[in-house]
Amino acid sequence: MSTPAIEVHDLCVTYGHKPVLWDVDVNIPQGTLTAIIGPNGAGKSTLLKAILGLVPITSGYTRTLGASVSAVRGEIAYVPQRESVDWDFPVSVLDVVLMGRYGKIGWFKRPSREDRSTAERCLEMVGMNHAASRQISQLSGGQQQRVFLARALAQEASLYLMDEPFAGVDATTEQAIIEMLRNLRSAGKTVITVHHDLQTAPEYFDWMVLLNFHLVAAGPTNTVFTPDNLQKTFGGKLSILDRVSEAVRTGQTREAQDSSTQVT
Repeated sequence: MSTPAIEVHDLCVTYGHKPVLWDVDVNIPQGTLTAIIGPNGAGKSTLLKAILGLVPITSGYTRTLGASVSAVRGEIAYVPQRESVDWDFPVSVLDVVLMGRYGKIGWFKRPSREDRSTAERCLEMVGMNHAASRQISQLSGGQQQRVFLARALAQEASLYLMDEPFAGVDATTEQAIIEMLRNLRSAGKTVITVHHDLQTAPEYFDWMVLLNFHLVAAGPTNTVFTPDNLQKTFGGKLSILDRVSEAVRTGQTREAQDSSTQVT
């Protein structure tokens, strides 16, 4: 059995005296395209940050690729929520992507021609090579998201953690992003994202973690994404469960699903 990409054991996280996550116990296999799904404020982003060592853990522990996160940080790429980034910082699109190379070249060395070539190739992969010299603040929200994904690609990591990569992007950008994530999975990489849209979830992801402060269920999408588990996760906040679960059972795609199915 291969080493899990992520191991989380009895994890508890508190902010002040308020518990945010408790008794979370889950393993995520390598080579999966995984969604972390749950209501707003249920601890999804906190789980990513705890895995990355960005928030203190009250109890329990996490392991990444079989080791502590500090030991394998160079193998991890992180895409934060777009709202958490200072987009007014005066830096070009190419410079942002080159930041993804600093883990390999060091912060005090100049990027080589090879590093620049890698950054340009990653921009091309996300359809943003035409904007390399533009200021990041001049881009639309969807374009900024693509640039941050290019920065993650430039890290050439084994594990990609992404906090709501589809938030605030148009349909064209969303399809470009999911295609890129599928390509990463096909290359043997592991991708874990916080995701909100229940309509696209069964189409996009082969593995799921359902979370509401504690773990509700985790595993392959076709066994986890069920009406019972969704009801336990969202309770009264979830409407029109039957259409979503039927899409999973019959293998329907997003286009075949009722557009009114939503989290409210």
